[in-house]
Amino acid sequence: MTTPLTPSMSAAIALTASAALLPTLAVLGELRPTWVALAAYAALCAAVGARSRPSAAPLIGPAAWLFHNGFVEHRHGALDLAAPAAEAVHVLLLTSAALAAALLAAPRGRFPGGHYDLAA
Repeated sequence: MTTPLTPSMSAAIALTASAALLPTLAVLGELRPTWVALAAYAALCAAVGARSRPSAAPLIGPAAWLFHNGFVEHRHGALDLAAPAAEAVHVLLLTSAALAAALLAAPRGRFPGGHYDLAA
């Protein structure tokens, strides 16, 4: 089994992969706020999360959200928080996808006291 990525490396990969996803969405005609674009970013977060430590999820989700909000929902990299509740749900969804994948891929070893090491 390989060592999970550190949180900083996971964030860097999430930012790079989020930027790389934009041309694919453009070719598909999905550079607009649809469920397809959000699902694509959630899948990206899950893919990065599966190779990362669970503690990296709070970095992976917002990294993907920056590109989703700036280039998919609002054009030309302009972030907009006109609907803060909806944006909070998007960040939570993307972060949850990364966390769920990271937890599913985490080693199953237990530590003294019956606790899982979520930071490892």
